Amino acid sequence: MKRKGNLTLPSESGFLDETKELIDRWGADALRDSDGTKLSDDLKKLDAKIYTTYFVSRGHNDFARENMDECQHLYLMSDFNLATSDTLEVKFMDGYFSEQVRPDYDHDPKRFWEVIDRTSGELVDRSNWDLDSERDTVIIKNAKEFHEYTVSFLTYAIWDPTQMYNHITNDWGDKEHDIPFDVRKEKSSKFVEDYIENWLKENEDTDVVRFTTFFYHFTLVFNDKGKEKFVDWFGYSASVSPEALDAFEESKGYRLRPEDIIDEGYYNSPFRVPSKEFLDFMDFQQEFVSNKAKSLVDKVHDSGKEAIMFLGDNWIGTEPYGKYFKNIGLDGVVGSVGDGATLRMISEIPHVKYTEGRFLPYFFPDTFREGNDPVIEAKDNWLSARRAIMRKPVDRIGYGGYLSLAYKFPKFVDYVENIADEFRDIYDTINGVKPYSGLKVAILNSWGKIRSWQTFMVAHALWYKQIYSYLGILESLSGMSVDVEFISFDDVKTNGINSDIDVIINAGVEGTAFSGGINWLDEKLITTIRKWIYNGGGFIGIGEPSAIRHEGRFFQLADALGIDKELSFSLSTDKYFDEEEEEHFISKDLKGKIDFGESMNNIYSLSEKTEIIEYSNGEIHLSSNDYGKGRGVYIAGLPYNKDNARLLMRSMFYAAHKEEELYRYFASNPAVEVNAYPDIDKYAIINNTDEEQKSIIYDGDGDSYNVELSPGEISWVNIKGDNNG
Repeated sequence: MKRKGNLTLPSESGFLDETKELIDRWGADALRDSDGTKLSDDLKKLDAKIYTTYFVSRGHNDFARENMDECQHLYLMSDFNLATSDTLEVKFMDGYFSEQVRPDYDHDPKRFWEVIDRTSGELVDRSNWDLDSERDTVIIKNAKEFHEYTVSFLTYAIWDPTQMYNHITNDWGDKEHDIPFDVRKEKSSKFVEDYIENWLKENEDTDVVRFTTFFYHFTLVFNDKGKEKFVDWFGYSASVSPEALDAFEESKGYRLRPEDIIDEGYYNSPFRVPSKEFLDFMDFQQEFVSNKAKSLVDKVHDSGKEAIMFLGDNWIGTEPYGKYFKNIGLDGVVGSVGDGATLRMISEIPHVKYTEGRFLPYFFPDTFREGNDPVIEAKDNWLSARRAIMRKPVDRIGYGGYLSLAYKFPKFVDYVENIADEFRDIYDTINGVKPYSGLKVAILNSWGKIRSWQTFMVAHALWYKQIYSYLGILESLSGMSVDVEFISFDDVKTNGINSDIDVIINAGVEGTAFSGGINWLDEKLITTIRKWIYNGGGFIGIGEPSAIRHEGRFFQLADALGIDKELSFSLSTDKYFDEEEEEHFISKDLKGKIDFGESMNNIYSLSEKTEIIEYSNGEIHLSSNDYGKGRGVYIAGLPYNKDNARLLMRSMFYAAHKEEELYRYFASNPAVEVNAYPDIDKYAIINNTDEEQKSIIYDGDGDSYNVELSPGEISWVNIKGDNNG
C-alpha cells in the first residue's frame, strides 16, 4: 500500500466525488481553496487538513468602501515630457490604469509630490508648479525650453493587482474588484485585528490559515489598456503612504524624498545598486510588517490552528531571509515553483516547521484548454525542480487553481500521480540528511543573504532576454553537489571572506547590483578579494564581473581574471593573444558549440599566461588565469542547459584547484547527475531528461562503472555497492 501525505490538493464546491478520487490517487492529506474558489462543507468533512486562504488587506470591500481614505498607496512617475516653451502641462496619469490607481489629492501634493527636471536633475521648486486635479494635470511654470520633466505623484491603489490579473485571465466579468487597504492606518489596523478573531471562530473546520500574504503587494502596475506596465517581484513602491513616510522620519531621523522610491523611474529594481535610503526603507517596513504579522499569527495559534504564508502577492516586508522574518512565528511557507532555483528559494527558508512548493501548471484555462497538453509543462517543471529537491527538498508539494479543469485531462492526472509518489519516495529517503558537497561556493553581489536564490530575478521565474544568461548560474547550482552561500560586498568589507569558501562567483552587467558597480571602487573590497584569490581562492566572473571604468581598467579584477574588456579606448594597443588551449579541464565533457547566451563582446587577454578556452569572432568567451596560488575563470554568459551546468561545475573545481575531487559521485554524461548521502550510505543517479541516457558513473572512491537509465529515472545505489534499483 503506497504512502500518502505531503501533498495539498486544490478543490472547489460541487466537486466532491472527483476530489475523493484524486485524494486517493495523488495521496493528498490536505485540501485548499484558491483565489476564485471555495471549499463546501462536504469537502471540509473529508479526511484531510483544510487550508483556507486568508486575505488580510483585501477581500473586505464592505470595510474598504467605507474607508477609501485608508486605501493603500503607490508612488508613480509620469512619462518624460518635453518643454517647448516656459510653460508645460504634464498629464501625469497618461499610460496608467484608472481602475487600478487614482491620484491622492487628500494629502497635500506640495508636500508628497515632486516635479523634477530630468535634463539637469534639479528639483523644481514648489512655487513653480500647480495642480489641476480635475484634469489630473500638473502645470509647470518657468520651465526650461527643451528640458524633459517628470512628475512623481502619490496614488491610491483601488484594485488589488493579483485579483486584477486573475480577474482578467479568467474573465470574471462584473465580479467585484478587491480594494486593498493599509494596516498602518488606524481604522484598518483595528479592523484586521478584530476581523481575524471573528473569522477564526467562524471557521472552526479550518486547520491551516494560508495568509496570502500579509499587507503590501509587490510592485505590479497596469497600463491604460489593463496590461502589465511595470512588475518587480521585490518592489517596495506599493508599501508607501503618508503615514509610513512620517513614521520613517521619526524612526530614522531623516525624511525620504519621493525620488528615493521613484528612483528615476526604475523604482529601485533589484538590478539597481541599492541606496542607503532604500535599504533603510526596506528595513523600516520589514520591522513593521513582522510585528504586525506576528500579532495575527499569534491569534491563529491561540485558536489552535497553524499559520502559513504564501511567498508571493502581498509578501513585501516579509523577506524570508531577512533579519525580522523569524519574529513572525509562522509554521510554514508555501511558494510557487518555477524551476530549481525557486525550489531552493523556498526549501531553504529558515525559522519555519515546513516548506511547501506549489508546482506548475496552475489549473487555469490558459493552460487547461482544448488542444493543449498540460503534461508537457508539468514534466518540465518536475524535472527542473527535482534536481533541487535532491539537494534540499521542500516538505510538501501541491497545486493551485480549478481542480475541475485539471480533471478533464486524464494523462495529466496520471502524471501528477507519478510525481506525488516519486516525491514521497525521495523525501522519505533524504529529508534531514546532509548531501555530499565537493566544495563551497559564494555568490557575491549587493544583496547577499537577504536575496538568497533570488539573484537576477525581475518577476520570479519569468524569462527576460537580459537575465537568462545569468539566471542559468543559479539554476545550475540548484541541483549541483556543492554548498551555496550568498554574500554581499558589505559582508566582505566588514567581515572578510570565510575560510570555508572555495569559490566566489560574481556575475552580471556593469553597474548593476549583481556585478557591483561603484562597490568595486572601494579599496578595502578590491584588495581583500585580490588577496584571497592570490592566496589560493577561486574566482569566477561571468558577463561583466567587477566592472566599472577606473584607472585604466574596466574589470577591476582584470589582473586576477587575466582578461579585460575593450571599450575602444585602447584600440591603439596591439593585442596578440588569441590561441585556444587544445584541450582543457573545464571544457572536457562538452561537445559542440558552447551557448554563452547574450554573451559579451570585445573581451581580450592581458597576457600569454591567460588560458584561452574559447575564442571566436575575435574575442574571448571562456578563459582561465593563474593568480598567485589561486585562479580566476571568465565566462561570457551562462544560460541554463545541461552542458552549461557541467561547464560551471568544472569551472568551479578548476578554479578551486580541486580537479581530482570532481570525480567523486560524478557522471560523465552532463544529462545525468549524482547526489550522495553518506550518512545513510546511499547515492542517487538521476536522469534529468525525458530520454534514455547512458553514462559512466564514478563512486565516492573514484571507481567507475557504466549505467543505462530510462527517461527521468532515479537509480538508488548503496555506497557499499549494492544496487537498490
